[in-house]
Amino acid sequence: MKPITLAFAVWLGFAAPQAMAAQPYTLDQLVSIALTSNAGVRSTAAGVDAARAGITTAGAYPNPEIDYQTGRASARQTGGAAGSLNTLSVTQRIDLPSQRLLRTQIAERTLDATLAGRNVFLTNLIASVKQAYYETLRREAEFRAAEEDLALMQQIYDRVQVRVDVGDAPRGESIRAETELLNAQKNSQSALLRVNRAKSFLRQQVGGGLPLSFAIEGGLGLRAPQIPPLDTLRASMLSINPELRQLRLELERANVAVDYERALNRPTFAIRASTEREPDVQNTRVGLVVSVPLWDRRQGPIAEAAARLIQVRTMVEGREFALSQELESAYQQFQIAAAQVEALESGIVRQAEASLRVSEAAYRFGERGILEYIDAQRVLRVARTDLIAARFDLQLAAIDIERLLAPTSDSGQP
Repeated sequence: MKPITLAFAVWLGFAAPQAMAAQPYTLDQLVSIALTSNAGVRSTAAGVDAARAGITTAGAYPNPEIDYQTGRASARQTGGAAGSLNTLSVTQRIDLPSQRLLRTQIAERTLDATLAGRNVFLTNLIASVKQAYYETLRREAEFRAAEEDLALMQQIYDRVQVRVDVGDAPRGESIRAETELLNAQKNSQSALLRVNRAKSFLRQQVGGGLPLSFAIEGGLGLRAPQIPPLDTLRASMLSINPELRQLRLELERANVAVDYERALNRPTFAIRASTEREPDVQNTRVGLVVSVPLWDRRQGPIAEAAARLIQVRTMVEGREFALSQELESAYQQFQIAAAQVEALESGIVRQAEASLRVSEAAYRFGERGILEYIDAQRVLRVARTDLIAARFDLQLAAIDIERLLAPTSDSGQP
């Protein structure tokens, strides 16, 4: 064995067992860890708590205002009373029922929209974890395929070297086999680095609850399930998609906000009671304070709320169209990937494996040269890589469809 081959084998034998010795995790376990340890989950939970507190704030009654003044009275005429002065007044603003109701409705719609936003985040988080999980499975499958290619090229190189040494093959075959062996070594090393990168990204999506050293269980194999027609999927998505539900709740909130700003344009009332004690007399008064919207008609806030309503309505329409396009793209990708997997599994890969066996036997008996043998091995490598990629694309398309059709929940859990 060449020195470079020996060094690479030593490195590969050290690095690969490190990944395989870690605790394996299933997809369900990774999703469960992500829902408890991901920092974004805690952040969205805090946002829900803040929205619930907003309902309490909206239902609070206005506090009374207490005004106390003291002073001293001096007599300006003969016989006038002199002494201390004390004035106490209490003003209680009256919370109009119509304004209070609208303010509470805004807070309730805010909570509903926040819960829906949390549901959107959790749905996207689960989809991201699944995508990273299958990305890792893909890279591990590519690494295993690269190891098989490396082992096969090592066998080819050893056989060619023996034939060259005994004079049955020219020196050029040895050079060609060594070149292919070096390429296989490079591909195997690159595949292992891609595995480590994919696992790092998976841990980033799951959160700190996943240890630095871990392994995953599962496989890319997925038989294409029967899915409803595109029109049926689109109708379901438009009714249950969590992102659309959040935007529609934001639309309801914006609509109530317009009514609330208009309600604030009405007169407001407050009851005021005061008592004033003079050196020789005490006065008690009770009155009504009316704030008349004479100069400030709240035209600016009403216009802002109306513009926000139009903006949110436009966002809803835009996202309905965009998500419909995403669903159509995922549906088409699913159909294409399913067809590719079927074609590769049922024909192309098997034919490439059979062709490699024929080329190997022919080379062994001297009927074909090394180039035909290596070309057959390369064709199998490409077909196997295409099958791994097609299975991965099928998984991604299924995840996208699942994300778009994720049911909503009032608790914020997908």
